[in-house]
Amino acid sequence: MSVLKNIITEKCPKCGEGKVFEKKGNILLFQMPKMNKRCSHCDHQFEKEPGYFFGSMFVSYAVAVAEMVIFFLIIQFFVHSFVTIVVLIAITSVLLSTFNFRLSRMLWMHLLDGKNKRL
Repeated sequence: MSVLKNIITEKCPKCGEGKVFEKKGNILLFQMPKMNKRCSHCDHQFEKEPGYFFGSMFVSYAVAVAEMVIFFLIIQFFVHSFVTIVVLIAITSVLLSTFNFRLSRMLWMHLLDGKNKRL
């Protein structure tokens, strides 16, 4: 349960104390999230090498598709126009983009580099 808590609260995958993101970002202000280079608590380096987070793009895609499907299943009972549903899904996707960016990176880090990782 603590791993899920660390992912949601965006804490270090090794110690669970330091913050991973310096800024959360805001899509309405055209600001992307900014990551810290290292954990302030245990000095763990978040990005191991260039391209380390390439795989998190696939995680982000899966999260976005899941959000769109859930949103579609809910909104179809209230809106009957297909075009309106597509537009609402597109708007929702854009508004959740910075959240998905952070979530996918946290999932990727905890998957590959978490404290419960065994070799």
